[in-house]
Amino acid sequence: MEANQNLLTNTCGFAGVKPIMVDLPYPDIQVRAKNQVYANLLSVDYCGATSELSAITQYINNENRMSCEKCPLAKTILGIAMAEMMHLQKLGELIYLLGGTVDFVARRQNGRNVMWTPGFLSISENVRNMILADIEAEKSAINQYRMHMKVIKDDCVNQVLERIIKDEEYHIMILQVLLKECS
Repeated sequence: MEANQNLLTNTCGFAGVKPIMVDLPYPDIQVRAKNQVYANLLSVDYCGATSELSAITQYINNENRMSCEKCPLAKTILGIAMAEMMHLQKLGELIYLLGGTVDFVARRQNGRNVMWTPGFLSISENVRNMILADIEAEKSAINQYRMHMKVIKDDCVNQVLERIIKDEEYHIMILQVLLKECS
């Protein structure tokens, strides 16, 4: 079999990429008591329109489309996605400890449950618009976490959410620097 001389190759290597996050430990993953209302709130953070699952998927999609032409940018986006994966995992643990179900359904207080869909994502072909959408998604996540913290009266859960917010704020700062570099 002859070797194809016209292979296209992505030369962006991702070995050694680490999660991009604040250099602070996470609190222990624990809850004061089972609470279905709190679990349902966290399910929205887990897999709702504004959620860690949406963030991961949007970042990975953007990273895939950037990697061949903008390798350093793609590596940064992948590092942010990796931090979001850690957030998803921690939320899943909290939901389970609170007595909730860990799946792809955001359980709303009004009873209108919504299954996660890629329709929640903001997909752009322009790198600048990708980054702008990522910044807006991070801001929305922070606002949603803060709203949920006002309802959740479990200091253990809120400590984890506050730590996640620190990463999200850091991501905004990184994305704003990337945005200036793209302009």
